Amino acid sequence: MKHTYMFRTAILVFFVTLIAGTGNLYADDGYDLWFKYSKIDDAQKLADYQAAISSVVVQGDSQTCQVIKDELKKGLSGLLSKDVSFDNAIDKAGTLVIGTPENSDIVKRLDLADSLKDQGNEGFIIKNTQVDGENCILIAANKDIGLLYGTFDFLRLIQTGEVINNLDITSKPRIQYRLLDHWDNAPRGNNAQGTIERGYAGRSLWKWNELPDTVDTRYADYARANASIGINGSVLNNVNANAIFFSTEYLKKVAKLADVFRPYGIKVYLSVRYSLPTQMATENGIGPLRTADPLDPTVQEWWKDKAQEIYKYIPDFGGFLVKANSEGQPGPQDYNRTHAEGANLLADAIAPYGGIVMWRAFVYDERVDPDRAKRAYMEFVPLDGKFKDNVFAQAKNGPIDFQPREPVQPLFGALKQTPVMLELQVTKEYLGWSTHLVYLAPMWKEYLEFDTYAKGKGSTMAKVIDGTLDNYKITGIAGVANTGSDRNWCGHIFLQSNWYSYGRLAWDHELTSDEIADEWIKMTLTHDSETVKTIKSMMLGSWEACINYQEPLGLHHIMDNSHYGPGPQISRAARIDWTPAYYHRADANGLGFDRSSTGSNFTSQYFSPLKEEFDDIETCPEKYLLWFHHVPWDYKMKSGRTLWDELCVKYYQGTDYVEQMAKTWQTLKDEIDPEIFEHVTAKLNQQIIDSARWRDTCIQYFQRYSDMPIPDSVKSN
Repeated sequence: MKHTYMFRTAILVFFVTLIAGTGNLYADDGYDLWFKYSKIDDAQKLADYQAAISSVVVQGDSQTCQVIKDELKKGLSGLLSKDVSFDNAIDKAGTLVIGTPENSDIVKRLDLADSLKDQGNEGFIIKNTQVDGENCILIAANKDIGLLYGTFDFLRLIQTGEVINNLDITSKPRIQYRLLDHWDNAPRGNNAQGTIERGYAGRSLWKWNELPDTVDTRYADYARANASIGINGSVLNNVNANAIFFSTEYLKKVAKLADVFRPYGIKVYLSVRYSLPTQMATENGIGPLRTADPLDPTVQEWWKDKAQEIYKYIPDFGGFLVKANSEGQPGPQDYNRTHAEGANLLADAIAPYGGIVMWRAFVYDERVDPDRAKRAYMEFVPLDGKFKDNVFAQAKNGPIDFQPREPVQPLFGALKQTPVMLELQVTKEYLGWSTHLVYLAPMWKEYLEFDTYAKGKGSTMAKVIDGTLDNYKITGIAGVANTGSDRNWCGHIFLQSNWYSYGRLAWDHELTSDEIADEWIKMTLTHDSETVKTIKSMMLGSWEACINYQEPLGLHHIMDNSHYGPGPQISRAARIDWTPAYYHRADANGLGFDRSSTGSNFTSQYFSPLKEEFDDIETCPEKYLLWFHHVPWDYKMKSGRTLWDELCVKYYQGTDYVEQMAKTWQTLKDEIDPEIFEHVTAKLNQQIIDSARWRDTCIQYFQRYSDMPIPDSVKSN
């Protein structure tokens, strides 16, 4: 008995010490993302929420409705610290009513036809109302998936501490197709999980060698996370595509993932290798063929047969993503055909099933023009109007390749009849992988708000991609995913915010970076107002800081071959236009790539007045200066400093910001979960080292050409 008593006492002391020292019963490993659903710590708000929500009525028996019930049980019980009853009818005040006009007699009685008529299949309304004389909260939509989106939005309101006694919310997505693109590869050997190209959070989420027999519970957690932020599609495999994904064996595996995703409103898509007909036979025995020529009737028949097989296994299959005639990938130009002819072949095959084709405009043909930035415009603008109605031209936000900062890709606004799908990179290929704390919402907002002037002032990129500008029949946005098999999904807790903010902006691009950061911090890290304010300040300046310590003033593509560290000295490669020296063009006279009318004339691809603004070194925004101009080292900047001095100042401003972030983070030790705190501390310490290496390597290299001293003012700081 004595030993038992001592053992129990030791356990008690351990837990008391743990609680006293950390304020937490357990450490947070990041798996739960923004679904912490912790008890509301504000006593008055908790009482208000508990009074407002006494029971829940979810009318409908679909799989999606079951997901809604499960989410509300988990969310409300955690947030309100009480069990909420689920009923079939309203018998008291404080009922949360969820339904569509098709499955809810309550919604029918409220006559919401006018409110819902413009909401489509995915939109929803949330409002306070009265039913049978009782005060209730209503979530209504035309379809169950809209109810799910509305449910997540309602839970978000509580998680972030919003008032819910005067609700009148109407919300629908501004963009139709909102996808995550996974650059995941098939596994090799006995390993169940493949690798991820440009993935920095472990291996692939998809355990192909276990599917379809074994279904990891993480697949549903992934789908749930996407649905909570409005993502409705997932491209499962790398754009550098492997033919194996179109084998019958793998289509059955893909079908199992589609089954898991379906209740969450997520369709599956596959990346296609264009030479596929020459590599395999269809289920009906057509092929392999000698050609993949899109105008060859046997090739056309092959694709129709393959489409029929795909939709047999996956009736709601979303469609194809295609990288063709780029970085060595096969394509229609191998047969002297155009991108439009190549895309239309696939579009015709899946059009009867409602599928789409996303044809990437990331092209490289050096014969088109020596300046790589110009090629997409030159290849695709002449084809405008020649693509089928279910084809997107999918273009990266900038004309090169997901650099820390680029001007907008000129295709946005230039393609009037061909819908352009914006491709963003959530994974940080060039911005410090999963090590550096860089919040990307400010970057994406800069692009979305970029005025193309395609139809005069106010012709923003956002209006291009949401169809407002040219009335596109279909609209879309894609984000290259940053998820992986790491327990915390993204390799860095703070980089979950980029997954989150991508989905939120895809749903509503008018949300601000500040609003989104505020939501994510409160749902993921803390509700303490001062701590939220401090963390948000760190996040909002982190992108500009990264630009400054890597590639300030319009520099680009000066990374090493890993795309992680600095490489301005690299001057030789198989392709000249892949080398940093080709892009920065440092010499004794100055720095930067002349893309003005006296250089490559890339500026001519923009609409007026942008083309004139960018073309003139005096009016070109300094954030793009070295992108568009070769600038003398002693050129006077707006600050009054020379280009050289300004360059040095920017590099030091970037590293100073990182050091300050690390110091600021240390002040939050008592406010943050200990596991998360130590995790982020280690990441920031490495970011300090990396940013200084970027700064010192680049300044020392460029100093060889400028032959000018580093200003004492920046060194002394």
